Amino acid sequence: MSLTTRLHIIGSHVNLDLRRNNKTKFTRYIPRFRSQPIYYTKEFVPAAYKCNNPRMQKISGSAVPMVKSSLIDPDGGKLVDLVIPESERASKTLEAESMPKVRLAQIDLEWVHVICEGWSSPLKGFMRESEYLQSLHFNSLRLSGGSVVNMSLPIVLAIDDETKESIGSSKDVGLLAPAGYLIGILRSLEIYTHNKEERIARTWGTTAPGLPYVEEVITPAGNWFIGGDLEVLKPIKYNDGLDHYRISPQQLRKEFDRRQADAVFAFQLRNPVHNGHALLMNDTRKQLLELGYKNPILLLHPLGGFTKTDDVPLDVRMEQHKKVLEDGVLDPETTIIAIFPSPMHYAGPTEVQWHAKARINAGANFYIVGRDPAGTVHPTEKRDL
Repeated sequence: MSLTTRLHIIGSHVNLDLRRNNKTKFTRYIPRFRSQPIYYTKEFVPAAYKCNNPRMQKISGSAVPMVKSSLIDPDGGKLVDLVIPESERASKTLEAESMPKVRLAQIDLEWVHVICEGWSSPLKGFMRESEYLQSLHFNSLRLSGGSVVNMSLPIVLAIDDETKESIGSSKDVGLLAPAGYLIGILRSLEIYTHNKEERIARTWGTTAPGLPYVEEVITPAGNWFIGGDLEVLKPIKYNDGLDHYRISPQQLRKEFDRRQADAVFAFQLRNPVHNGHALLMNDTRKQLLELGYKNPILLLHPLGGFTKTDDVPLDVRMEQHKKVLEDGVLDPETTIIAIFPSPMHYAGPTEVQWHAKARINAGANFYIVGRDPAGTVHPTEKRDL
């Protein structure tokens, strides 16, 4: 069954001014926009999050927290930022040059990006063994104070026998980008066994050959993991013309507050926006307004890391998303478009927990989930995995 939405655009197109440079600019617009969805969902039940000093508003006899996005606690209570201050970069780079080196693959670099900006807060580096096993078996991490946070996907760095031998007894290593230049340091190392079969079985529920992330990342990876505390020498850039869309959780929180958002709802996609997507996003905003929120902001958040070969390329998707805003299918005055740097696992509900957790760290308190989130077909059988 397909979902459609009837949209009425009055007057000329609106224009979203996202210039192609590394400095993100947000411009206020006054579009003449009216949507008339032909599909309605059941009553929307808001999720509750622990917030500091929430402002409460009575709506239909129940209390709904009305909070600034900056007051939505990141997992662990503090947003992680692992990019070294500019004043320390020269000395840290000099130090890293004297260390053993680990060369990263492209997907490893994407995970460095995820960790250093705080999407995976409170994680402060690639997982050590205790963190890895908690994530793999319990989809969560227990913090030193006893609290538990969601962490449904292991975020790990694999190395081969040769790299392990070159590290020897060193406690720190320098990290090299795929192109060979230094990007960071991993400190207080722990090296442990990479049990590929267990990792695959517990993440995907099958070890059948042909899983996209497994074929691309896990099968060719080394038999060891290296965990430790991450320091990144400077912000990660890809120089692909899209870096201005790569907005960190800290930057997003500031922008939500600048726009005086009292609710932020996130929508992830890895292909172009279609009518069903537009319906879900517009209807979610409508329901939030009916609940009493005054200024819900949409975070349109396409995944920008690894995707399988038959997904639409990122640059094409971003052009389409921009056009959707220009044409008023989504309201640019109440929408922020940004790239989520995580690689895609295609691990179904296990991965969706990760997607939602990362958006909480960016300040979102609502997350839209579709009928088959992060899903894919079984690699060897004609059925959904």
